[in-house]
Amino acid sequence: MDTDEIRSALASTGYVAEESAATALWLAMELKKPLFLEGDPGVGKTELARAMATVLDLPLIRLQCYEGIDAAQALYDWDFPRQILHVRAAESAGMKDVDQIEHDLYDRRFLLARPLLRALEAPCVLLIDEVDRADDEFEAFLLEILSDFAITIPEIGRIAAQEPPLTILTSNRTRDVHDALKRRCLYLYLEHPGVEREMAIIRTRLPEISEALANEVASIVDRIRKLDLLKPPGTAESLDWAATLLALGARTISPDVAELSLGALLKYQDDITQVRALLAS
Repeated sequence: MDTDEIRSALASTGYVAEESAATALWLAMELKKPLFLEGDPGVGKTELARAMATVLDLPLIRLQCYEGIDAAQALYDWDFPRQILHVRAAESAGMKDVDQIEHDLYDRRFLLARPLLRALEAPCVLLIDEVDRADDEFEAFLLEILSDFAITIPEIGRIAAQEPPLTILTSNRTRDVHDALKRRCLYLYLEHPGVEREMAIIRTRLPEISEALANEVASIVDRIRKLDLLKPPGTAESLDWAATLLALGARTISPDVAELSLGALLKYQDDITQVRALLAS
C-alpha cells in the first residue's frame, strides 16, 4: 500500500488526509516505528487512528492517558476476586498443597490484560491517546514498551508481539513531551485544515449539504480560528455546526441563523461574543 492508496482508502472511511499524513503512516508501517501526532485539539489526530484501523481491517486498541495513570492500568493486573475464589474452591475441595495453590493463582486465566498487553498479543492499531496528560514516570514506562514491543511478567514470562502494532501516539501540547519518547517515534504535526480541505471534509461527512453552504461554513471557521479564542473550533465542531445548520434548514448563514447555531461550534460565551462581532462586521 503506497501513500496514494492510503489517502484513497482513508477517504473511503470519510477521513480526508493530506499527503504528509499519508506519507507518515506509510513510513510508520514500513519502518515499524510508532507515529507521534501533535497538534491542537480537534485537528483529527484520534480520528486518523480510527480511520487507519478501518483501512487495515484491524481492531483499534485505545489507551486513554490521564494524570496518575500507571503501568497496572495500562499493561496488566491480576484478578484478585477470582484468585480469592480459587483459593476458597481449592480449600473446599480439600486441596492441601499450598505451593500448588499459590502457583495456580498466577495462571494466565487470572491475568487482566489492559490495552498495552492486548496490543502485544494480537494484530491491531494501538492508539496511545493524549500522552501529554500522563506524567514523567509513565513516559519512561512507555519508552521500554515502544523499544521492543515486549514485556516480562515475573509469574508468567516474556510476552512479545509477533508483529509490532501500528502505534499512534497523540498529544494536544498541554505540556512538552520528553525528547526521549519522541526520538522513538516518527513525528507529524497536524494543523487545522485550510478552507478547501475543510470543505472537502464537510461534504464527505455530510453529502446532503450544498457546496455553497459547505464553503461558507469552512470560510467562516477559518476566519474564526484567526481570533484570540479560549477554544478555537476543531474539525469536529465544524461538522457539528454544519449538521446543525442543515437541521435548521439553513441555506446560508444569516445573523439570525448564526445566533441560533453558534453553540454547536463554540463552547465559551466569551468566544461566542467575539464571533458575533465578527459575523456582524
